[in-house]
Amino acid sequence: MSENSPHISVLLSEVLDVLKPASGEVFVDGTFGAGGYSRAILNMTDCNLYGVDRDPRAIAIGKEMEAEFEGRFKILEGCYGDMEQLLEQAGVSEVHGIALDIGVSSMQIDEAERGFSFMQDGPLDMRMGQDGPTAADIVNTEPEEDLVRLIYRLGDERRAHAVARAIVARREEKQFTRTTELANVIASVVRPTGKGIHPATRTFQALRIHVNDELGQLREGLEAAERLLAPGGRLAVVSFHSLEDRIVKKFLAERADARGNPSRHMPMDDDKFETSFDLVKRGAIKAGKQEVDGNPRSRSARLRGAIRTSAPVWGNK
Repeated sequence: MSENSPHISVLLSEVLDVLKPASGEVFVDGTFGAGGYSRAILNMTDCNLYGVDRDPRAIAIGKEMEAEFEGRFKILEGCYGDMEQLLEQAGVSEVHGIALDIGVSSMQIDEAERGFSFMQDGPLDMRMGQDGPTAADIVNTEPEEDLVRLIYRLGDERRAHAVARAIVARREEKQFTRTTELANVIASVVRPTGKGIHPATRTFQALRIHVNDELGQLREGLEAAERLLAPGGRLAVVSFHSLEDRIVKKFLAERADARGNPSRHMPMDDDKFETSFDLVKRGAIKAGKQEVDGNPRSRSARLRGAIRTSAPVWGNK
């Protein structure tokens, strides 16, 4: 994270308002990152908090915070989709609040060597952790038709066919190893938009989501949160893309019965529709003008909050 691009926690006050931290409670920051939410929660009240992250830089920051908040904070290395198991290993089976900030952090984008940014030359990596295939592995080996589906579905790139075709043609001559190599190939077949969005934006997003299984992690993380939260426990999820927000919205709508009964002419199945969450608010909470002006990244942010009821976990009737 550069000095010129400090990490700013998006919708911080709104997240705190959803979580309402109280003394003696236990919280989880499932996407620890630079620790913005964690630090704010720990400073707000005398509570305990566990941070979860798979990023080596985040783990290093977390270790420093362990010393700063001795006895109240611990960093757990792993994916937030696995937070239930990680917390179990730490001797925790129930918590009072969980915060999730979905997607890539500004800290990761700012480090050229991580390969997330098409604006800086670096190795074509994009892994949030240190294992699994890199973005270079994907673009150099996946069949053209699979690349089309990936780029269109996860990046919403209308020129997915042209991009995939250009990638395959380039890799037959020389394998991709650098971010700028891929960005230049994409720019040769995708025109810049009038909104100033770089031609490589959507394809890079698709590759990052695929490499890190971000949508799978989100689903697993939401289900883990349902199991971990005590009755009255609170969940705050911040997302930045419609793909992610749709998953969060659907998950909470089902659990809160916000979708209603399928037909008003059919009797309500109380067992099937028992609500495991109550919504903090119908619809997403968005950043105000002042925050957007100070942190443009917050413009696309959507916060959804929910409160755990005493009902069984969905599906465990």
